[in-house]
Amino acid sequence: MSGLSHRRRLLVLGICCMSLLIVSLDNTVLNVALPAMRRDLDASVPGLQWTIDAYTLVLASLLMLAGSTADRIGRRRVFQAGLVLFTVGSVLCSVAPGLGWLVAFRMVQAVGGSMLNPVAMSIITNTFTDPRERARAIGVWGGVVGISMAAGPLVGGVLVDGVGWRSIFWLNLPVGLAALVLTARYVPESRAARPRRVDAVGQLLVIALLGSLTYAIIEGPAAGWTSPLILTCAAVALLAAVTLVRYEQRREEPLIDPRFFHSAPFSGATVIAVSAFAALGGFLFLSTLYLQEIKGLSALQAGVWMLPMAATTFVCAPLSGRLVAVRGPRLPLLLAGVSMAASGLLFAVFDAQRSDGLLLTGYVLFGVGFGLVNAPITNTAVSGMPRSQAGVAAAVASTSRQVGQSLGVAVIGAVLATGVRATADAGAFVAASGPAWWIIAGCGGAVLAVGLATTGGWAARSAQRTAALLERGTVDQASASSRA
Repeated sequence: MSGLSHRRRLLVLGICCMSLLIVSLDNTVLNVALPAMRRDLDASVPGLQWTIDAYTLVLASLLMLAGSTADRIGRRRVFQAGLVLFTVGSVLCSVAPGLGWLVAFRMVQAVGGSMLNPVAMSIITNTFTDPRERARAIGVWGGVVGISMAAGPLVGGVLVDGVGWRSIFWLNLPVGLAALVLTARYVPESRAARPRRVDAVGQLLVIALLGSLTYAIIEGPAAGWTSPLILTCAAVALLAAVTLVRYEQRREEPLIDPRFFHSAPFSGATVIAVSAFAALGGFLFLSTLYLQEIKGLSALQAGVWMLPMAATTFVCAPLSGRLVAVRGPRLPLLLAGVSMAASGLLFAVFDAQRSDGLLLTGYVLFGVGFGLVNAPITNTAVSGMPRSQAGVAAAVASTSRQVGQSLGVAVIGAVLATGVRATADAGAFVAASGPAWWIIAGCGGAVLAVGLATTGGWAARSAQRTAALLERGTVDQASASSRA
């Protein structure tokens, strides 16, 4: 695809960004609609957590499978299938008769979503082969997240207040259909020269690990942290994690290639993605409940309050892409970590909810940090990898984001549920959310520390060694196959 004209490459980028728009918009709009869903469906706090985490868990579990499948059978083909499933799932969510059905239809959405973002990123990586062009393209990609964060709360607020929460899922229908038609017309098909085999055992272990861990965290406050059910889930998660590591190390073509993590930048990007998106998931969950159920705002008013955070994300995301292209990932990562940590500390130490000025400052700081963090994560994850593994490398980065968001919603929701049973009392809510804000501040600190540790000269050399190792392994496997 590197032979495409500049105009055609930009068109491909735009089409890929459409898929990111509907996935990101769906998440931000959903957060604004949570209180309305809670009233209409008589849902508890854990029930609200599941409307988010059922989606992110399925998405995280299937992203790597979708990436490797796209490398094998064709990226455009898998991308189109994802658009169809995501659009159909959105329509089903809009007619869900109860919370259980909504959670199930969110899982259908997630199956389609798993075929979109990592595959789109793989298409972009193989379209923009020049490192600086690719960094700018990824900056644009990150800017779409900013657009969704800016538009999502406002559009969601208008729809929830004017039509009802079910209408938020209608947004995906026109964009999904348009992206499907344009993909068939303008996106060329591409495959990896030698894609890896399907790793069914590894896939099942990933599902067991993420599912049992998240279930234990979300249901722990209600069931009791020492109850047999929660202890069993924790044991299953631990066993699945240990088995996954040992199994993947012995497999010739694993679902998650352990050699990827020989690269310090790639490992750092994975940890940073989990930390940053855990902070995002927890931040949006806390903010939505506070603004609407404690501050008493409508969905639209809550969207307006969150607009400064979204606007700064929108501005900072493309700026981050340009910084990565010119100066590398270190500066935007350090700035992102400082901003996100400062935002969490503002709420944890100074009770920013009690002052409109501090509340606004906290939102702006978080928006700056989150806007800066996305481009270096993606660029670092895919830049040091062979193009033949672009789909899997991008899928690992996307999986890390979804795992982080799942854990953020699960952990923050569990902390909140443990501290307060009735969120109608403002004082109790602020007191109970204090530990949650410390967790968010800690996530920002992790972005800062890991970004500093994995962006130096030795880290770049480790990425070069890893790329050479992967290329050599690919050549050796291909030679063995040809002899066989």
